[in-house]
Amino acid sequence: MDKLRIGVIGLGWFGEIHCETIIGLPNLELAALCTRTEDRLAALGDRFGVAKRYQDYNDMLADPDIDAVSICTMWDQHTEPAIAALKAGKHVFLEKPIASTVEDAHKIVAASKEAKGILFIGHIVRFNPRYRAAKQAVDAGRIGKIVAMSSRRNIPAAWTPTILNKIGPIVGDAIHDTDIMLWLTGDKIVSAYAQTADVRGLKHPDIGQTMYRFAGGATATLETVWCMPEKTPFDIDERMSIIGTEGIIHIQDTFPNLGIVDADRLHSPDITYWPMFEGSRGGALREEFAYFTNCAISGQRPTIGVPEDAAAALEATLAAEQSARTGDVVRF
Repeated sequence: MDKLRIGVIGLGWFGEIHCETIIGLPNLELAALCTRTEDRLAALGDRFGVAKRYQDYNDMLADPDIDAVSICTMWDQHTEPAIAALKAGKHVFLEKPIASTVEDAHKIVAASKEAKGILFIGHIVRFNPRYRAAKQAVDAGRIGKIVAMSSRRNIPAAWTPTILNKIGPIVGDAIHDTDIMLWLTGDKIVSAYAQTADVRGLKHPDIGQTMYRFAGGATATLETVWCMPEKTPFDIDERMSIIGTEGIIHIQDTFPNLGIVDADRLHSPDITYWPMFEGSRGGALREEFAYFTNCAISGQRPTIGVPEDAAAALEATLAAEQSARTGDVVRF
């Protein structure tokens, strides 16, 4: 096999971005699309020239000409299609969070252990080159033992009204930094405490502030604000500091890494995660899909984006949300 034929299940805004990424990779073929929304299926099928269109993912999974699936449904609709795809022998790229409950995450992990195909969880920040460089430095012992970490992952209010009616900022975004912190330390989180703030009266709060304690003694704070002012010129304000006994690493992926001034205002668009270049997506999402595809074609199990890691990050962020609701420290 030199090309992976992949279908996308779930065609919301990020499912469409997955399609835009897949079409730019030479060893991936966008072979099928699936959504329950008929007009959306027709529109994206026509746009990407995909003939195989399904409204039931089970019909897609029954197609022997489909080698892999990308699952971009809502996080509380991951479990059934992920397990069904693994049982059907497909390779599975499952967007984060792995599931909406720890129980469902464990079900998916268990299914992956019995599956012929690979399961990769889309924790995209591990493919941001700044974090990869930080991981190399940590593994080389350049900053000694990690004792403290802090992160910021804030986005403009215009992005989030629809999202906040589906998922909150801690599980929705702080899960990225949680995953990175678990990756950098190679440790386990033993307690979580969080506070949230409701600014706009949506289903989930706009702001999450989280604290973790790790088994080895390290502490961490995570800031997630989903209501930066409408005129904020950048798409994301993303930072992380890692303090060790022998040194410090600081990561910054925010304004002004690219500034564009037009007749409207100053813009600083994302050029790291999924920038659009000549009709297809580049950046970390392209690297993520390339890694998934190479693993599937070569028959190697992923060592990044493994389901056990994704389950640990989910458990920690759900514990933080529980803490925010109750006001108590949640201990593992």
